[in-house]
Amino acid sequence: MKTTKILIVGVGGQGVILCSNILAHAALKTGHDVKKSELHGMAQRGGSVTTHVIYGPKVYSPLVEEGYADVILALSNDEIERVKHYLKPDGVIIKAPDALPGRLKNPRTLSVAMLGLLAKHLDIAEDIWLESIRERVKEKFVALNIEAFNIGKEQEAINKE
Repeated sequence: MKTTKILIVGVGGQGVILCSNILAHAALKTGHDVKKSELHGMAQRGGSVTTHVIYGPKVYSPLVEEGYADVILALSNDEIERVKHYLKPDGVIIKAPDALPGRLKNPRTLSVAMLGLLAKHLDIAEDIWLESIRERVKEKFVALNIEAFNIGKEQEAINKE
């Protein structure tokens, strides 16, 4: 098991925190040690939101160091420039394909659809992802979010710039 370091970025209201909570929960369910931190800025007014999620055999810090992120998951492409110095040389930036939001029944499920894209890059079984969605999303929104996750998995991510 290796340590995996992920930054999730977006703006307030996009579901960055939910996205990181589901990811951290899924990693924990696979037996990893997990640390997570959040930076909200003026999130309620559409400001930047960044979360750091690190998991592996033993994690000591909740913060990804500059130049060490394996993945940057960008819910808003406008936020990439602000955080791309965190990416390691062989790291991956995952951006939403332009067509993705139009395929979703509810735009608020974009964050979970992006987890579907991310899942293709991580060694976490699909049943763990689905279980984590069921346990972290309000019951009345579970089916909608699982559908979004599956739509995300079908997409081709736009990677490194």
